[in-house]
Amino acid sequence: MAVARTFAVALTGVRGDIVEVEADISAGLPAFVLIGLPDAALGESRKRVAAAAANAGCALTQRKLTVNLSPASLRKQGSGFDLAIAVAALAASGEIPAESPSLAVHIGELGLDGRLRPVPGVLPAVLAAREAGFARVLVPTANAEEASLVDGIDVVPVVGLRAAAIAHGAELDPVDETPVAVPDDAGPVDDEPDMADVAGNDDAVDAFVAAAAGRHNVSMIGPPGAGKTMLARRLPSLLPDLTPEQALETTSIRSLAGRGLGGGLVLRPPFEAPHHTASSAALVGGGSGRLVPGAVARASNGVLFLDEAAEFQPNVLDALRQPLESGRIVVDRAAGSASFPARFQLVLASNPCPCGRYGSADAECSCTPAGRRRYLARLSGPLLDRVDIRLTVRRLGLGALRTASDGTARTRTSQDLRLAVESARAAARDRLSGTGWTTNSQAAGTWLRAPERRLAASARATLDRSLERGALTMRGYDRTLRLAWTLADVDGTASPTADHVARALYLRRGVSA
Repeated sequence: MAVARTFAVALTGVRGDIVEVEADISAGLPAFVLIGLPDAALGESRKRVAAAAANAGCALTQRKLTVNLSPASLRKQGSGFDLAIAVAALAASGEIPAESPSLAVHIGELGLDGRLRPVPGVLPAVLAAREAGFARVLVPTANAEEASLVDGIDVVPVVGLRAAAIAHGAELDPVDETPVAVPDDAGPVDDEPDMADVAGNDDAVDAFVAAAAGRHNVSMIGPPGAGKTMLARRLPSLLPDLTPEQALETTSIRSLAGRGLGGGLVLRPPFEAPHHTASSAALVGGGSGRLVPGAVARASNGVLFLDEAAEFQPNVLDALRQPLESGRIVVDRAAGSASFPARFQLVLASNPCPCGRYGSADAECSCTPAGRRRYLARLSGPLLDRVDIRLTVRRLGLGALRTASDGTARTRTSQDLRLAVESARAAARDRLSGTGWTTNSQAAGTWLRAPERRLAASARATLDRSLERGALTMRGYDRTLRLAWTLADVDGTASPTADHVARALYLRRGVSA
């Protein structure tokens, strides 16, 4: 009997590789042999597929069945190969015509009752199938909405193995089956909080507008209750909607992480806030089995907020240094290597000392100067050198609260501020057109310091003196220059003035808000 074949997708990070699933029935004692470097979860598919086929009314052959996953040198992980293995086996036994499965890609995990369960990573898998030239893909019904986000490919949602066999031309009577539901944690996200909720702290709000306009990293130090978390959680509301490419990338990462199974396209920038007890693997990604994206990848095209940053382990914080520069994170494990996008905007928030009362007018700090230095030293110099805006946030007094309550203070909503951010980003895009960059934080220092864009000596005098005195590194010099261009874009001026440079340097050194 001829070998039957179909196709599946093996995911390595956000990249998908097409896997040819071959099934052969030969003489010998009844056996189900699976070869081709499967992991433990995939190795168990033999029992799942056999039970699912029997309960779906299309039992597998009682002869020796050999299934090969090619290329054999590529590691295959997870249970998303179940449907492809079952269809190839049924095609080899003649239960379904062999031609139709050989033209399609199959994704899905089988339950013992024959129904298909949703699996993570369907969106990047369908993208890989389309790029490989396939015109048809079969997915679980629960993943159909997610898979349909990919244009140019026919997505066939199937409830179970019996429905998949019928879709390929098997002479079976259809039966009513209830699709496996999407997990509850895939529900819609909450609405973004509004910056209008922030009472006072106008300087901090202005700094966050600049951060949103240029995608600059932010660090805040202040006592508990000063509003650090409140400001950070409202930063995504200032960011523009994701572009189609960013939305597809963000949704793919969300799918890989097992979030949003069956959901639609993510249109707003993501927000990730891992707990301060998180490990390096939780932050950058990995795992003992399937390589899953960490918080930095899930925050790509959005905001990564580290509350109580000084409570994180120093090695965990320093793991952020490389992705902050490159915009990608490569996870190397014994099981393989995976690359994820990591173009996130970092926001750090920390207390000024272990007790949190240093600098407060209403309480006395009990920490020694050495203790305060050790506490903040967890935020290493190389990490802070990659942070453009550093704020010292103070607690609001009664006067600021009364001004906010009686309506005399100016109210700036996130919608209004987002318009200013979008206008500033449009100016930056026009200036950066043809370079591959879209925001000022991405621009190379050599490009900004080129003769045609070099600022006048009077405008950059303060910045040059800081570099000459050693108060700034060369990286800090370029980052301050980028922030100055962002401040100029927010103000609507064609080029940074001495005031913009001074404000950028002031924000980088740490301004009291």
